Amino acid sequence: MGDQDRRVRRTRRTLHEAFLSLVLEQGYEQTTVQDILDRADIGRSTFYAHYRDKEALLTTTFDDMRAQLETEFDRMSSAHRPIEVDRPAALIFEHAHRNQRVYRAMCGRPGGNLVHRHLHQVIVELLRDRLPPNVFGDGPSNEVIAQFYAAATVGVLAWWIDDDFRADPARLAADFRQLATRGTGALT
Repeated sequence: MGDQDRRVRRTRRTLHEAFLSLVLEQGYEQTTVQDILDRADIGRSTFYAHYRDKEALLTTTFDDMRAQLETEFDRMSSAHRPIEVDRPAALIFEHAHRNQRVYRAMCGRPGGNLVHRHLHQVIVELLRDRLPPNVFGDGPSNEVIAQFYAAATVGVLAWWIDDDFRADPARLAADFRQLATRGTGALT
């Protein structure tokens, strides 16, 4: 059983690496299952034994990101009760900085709209599930709050990735916190 598990993990890792490389080179939309098979040097039946299609491979990539982020969110929410609504963005920026290759492929220009929607949904679920009930009282619902912060986080993250991660993640998080908690004031 252990050898089989090791082979499964190795095959999935090989497919995952081939997928990320291809998305970085040619974008998600242009990457085909055949491209992945050729790059990974794996047969079609092996691919389909693990994934139903290219989107399932993408979803698995986000499941891995989600699991890592959930661990960090849970650690954060136990240390900061109640959770500050802008703090998850800081965790995501830190996570992205540590995992630049994955984020470049999944969230930068090569990833495309489908990928951005997946990431947006991951952030919504992570944030929404950890907000205290009625965090703003009679104000916006937790769903609206989660959607707002997820959209802002994905937008800033996509810009940062396309800017080649030039800003320091702590500085980016501080700027995000300022905008999220105080806004920009009068823009005119």
